[in-house]
Amino acid sequence: MNIPSEAPLHLLHRVAEGTLATHSREPSGFPYPTALPFALTANHMPVLLVSHLAEHTRNLQADPRAGFLVAHAAEGGVLEGQRLTMLGSFARASARDTVPLARRYLRYHPEAGRYLELGDFSFWVMSLARMRFIGGFGAMGWLAGPELDSLEPLSYDEEFSLCEYSETYPGRPANLRLLGIDRYGADLLRESTRNRFTFDKPKLSRADLMAALIDCFERQR
Repeated sequence: MNIPSEAPLHLLHRVAEGTLATHSREPSGFPYPTALPFALTANHMPVLLVSHLAEHTRNLQADPRAGFLVAHAAEGGVLEGQRLTMLGSFARASARDTVPLARRYLRYHPEAGRYLELGDFSFWVMSLARMRFIGGFGAMGWLAGPELDSLEPLSYDEEFSLCEYSETYPGRPANLRLLGIDRYGADLLRESTRNRFTFDKPKLSRADLMAALIDCFERQR
């Protein structure tokens, strides 16, 4: 079945935690699943903050291939909601990418600051080969990795500038925070509830992104 790429993309932005499945070193040959919080890169790839001593980190060092599952349960349970299984490999972020990744990750998970202070944790980023999306009964299918997003992503500096702008915009509700923004939507936090505001169409310029952000805030009032 033909699945629009925006469906798995928006699901990724609605969920704060996923399940990482690595190849176990010991006992050898078994899948090793573990639940982890995650954020996304500018092109929507999962970013994990993991300890060097963790079993899943050691598994990735031995074999970087992994699966990553995200799910958003509906009222009828997890089988009634959306799920996305991503297949690919993970690699430790380069020194050049660590600072912008940390800045973005901490907007979504500010409590992770204490882990970064320990010095034992590092960021690992997924490279996506294939994915299977299930959007409900009869709505499912496989997509290739590049189908997730074909547009040029916002740079980290562009996104950071828009996040700074959101902090000073007088029409933003006081209890609403902008976690992140991309060409397809904005990730929001109202008190402790996370939400995704989807744009009517992809926004290709800064002016269009600012207009969409203002519209987002006005609709949240």
